[in-house]
Amino acid sequence: MAEIPVIYDESSVPAYRLPDPLQAADGSRVTSAEVWTTRRRPELLRLFEHHVYGVTQGPAETLDEQLVETSSTALDGLATRKQTAITFGSDRPVMHILLYLPNTSSGPSPIFVGLNFGGNHTISVDPEIPVSTAWMRPGRGPEVTDHRATEAGRGTAASRWPVEMILQRGYGLATIYCGDIDPDYDDGFANGVHGLAPRKDSRGDAWATISAWAWGLSRALDALERDADVDTTRVAVIGHSRLGKTSLWAGATDPRFALVISNDSGCGGAALSRRRFGESVRRINNTFPHWFCTNFRQYDDNEAALPVDQHELIALVAPRPVYIASAAEDLWADPRGEFLAARAADPVFRLLGTPGLPIDKMPAIHTPAQGQIGYHIRAGKHDITAYDWRQYLDFADRHLGR
Repeated sequence: MAEIPVIYDESSVPAYRLPDPLQAADGSRVTSAEVWTTRRRPELLRLFEHHVYGVTQGPAETLDEQLVETSSTALDGLATRKQTAITFGSDRPVMHILLYLPNTSSGPSPIFVGLNFGGNHTISVDPEIPVSTAWMRPGRGPEVTDHRATEAGRGTAASRWPVEMILQRGYGLATIYCGDIDPDYDDGFANGVHGLAPRKDSRGDAWATISAWAWGLSRALDALERDADVDTTRVAVIGHSRLGKTSLWAGATDPRFALVISNDSGCGGAALSRRRFGESVRRINNTFPHWFCTNFRQYDDNEAALPVDQHELIALVAPRPVYIASAAEDLWADPRGEFLAARAADPVFRLLGTPGLPIDKMPAIHTPAQGQIGYHIRAGKHDITAYDWRQYLDFADRHLGR
């Protein structure tokens, strides 16, 4: 990738013009919530499907659901733990859902749901979570090896999943290893849920890995809807980095998610593609060609031709609340581009009668702004931290209630 230049200087950002989310393809202006809902929003969804994420081709086989384990005394009595296995047809992947619910709840609990990077056993030291047997990426790069998890990984991602804090605030947490749905490497879409249905890519818009992960989140929500202890009218979908890209696409495509959170999602997530700042479209397509549909590759170094940009992805969540977060040292994910995308989505939220984003300029570090769109930038690097989670919990309190 050394030959692909990386922009880290604002003065080197190319001049660009963003597509207007409130201008329909025929040039007419969207001036009402009805026109947005019935015409423009479906139009934008189709554009993102065809040019960026691909059209989901879910399996025809019936999914088998099994409650594998439950305990009402998990985490020293703080939580009820449920572990459910969703099998995607015979001889196919199994998606393991780990669910914690606060024992202090007097009724169904609102929850956060999100994918994790290393297996459910990494999010907590809880010894009752089985070590994942699925394929794991051994490091941060695109290398493919047959790496498997071990007991040594238990709790290693606990800082990203402050389970006790979430439970003490009155929320549950459901999480799934992303590799249970689709392994995170370029395998020709042979493994994971892609193998459940014949791949149809004659138009270059067959679903790719981010779409598969988003589809899996919706199937997890199907299962959660059958749990009387979960208030599925108050489910927040959350993701960090590539899984933040996924949470945005899941929130855009499945309106059952009542709140959407993107943490440091960068290119293909919350950051504007046209800025080419940090990770660019060309760079991401060459490093991770399985994340996006084939059509997205035609916009390498050609972002101006892309008929959509990421502010319109954020707008697809409207009028539901959405939170975008950045880290000051995470220039690869373009914090300014993430803020500008949130700001450019604001007119859609306001058209639909919400406060939108209550600020015009990028805020200082550790100065969160929360309207129907939330945004903050914190000190530090590419990560999801306790500080981030405190803002998300406050945002959930504001919009979902405890």
